[in-house]
Amino acid sequence: MAAPGLLKPETCFLHVVDVQESLMRQIHNAEAVAATVKLMLRCSKILGLSILANTQYRKGLGVYVPELEELMDGIPRPDKVEFNAFANNETAALVDKLPASVTCMLIVGVETHICIHQTAMGALARGITPYIVSDAVSSRTPENHRAGLARMQAEGCVVGPAEMFIYEMLGKAGSPEFKQILPFIVEKG
Repeated sequence: MAAPGLLKPETCFLHVVDVQESLMRQIHNAEAVAATVKLMLRCSKILGLSILANTQYRKGLGVYVPELEELMDGIPRPDKVEFNAFANNETAALVDKLPASVTCMLIVGVETHICIHQTAMGALARGITPYIVSDAVSSRTPENHRAGLARMQAEGCVVGPAEMFIYEMLGKAGSPEFKQILPFIVEKG
């Protein structure tokens, strides 16, 4: 697990989990979650983070919601039936290919208490620190979402909102990356 401290882009990757049309129709606060996932995707690209994604049984649950699907070009996105993405051989192989400096996973998607939780536990088991982007994950009910966040935090995950993690990785105002990211933060509101 990474030593405590502020996030640095060179130590992180973004993992997007199961933000598929059929599933997102059932998710509490789905529009806001999708908007925050979109923000995390845009910022991760600007900051040069590796990005991995998954779908859960694509044949049944479909592709990502349109506003995210349009951002997925070139991002590896294995289909899985496992709830823990690390239990999927293709996903595990992609994570194994990340640079050794990458010790932190920013995780976004659904559902907090199922795939997000189990994937976070898979990361911990591999020595990767999971950072749960609390406003970019959700479940079908607010109760399950809250319970999932509480359990992950109790089990050693770092939980916080998108802006906290984005500004940690930026480190300062005025940089070219800050100037590119700021309009996306303002747009999201």
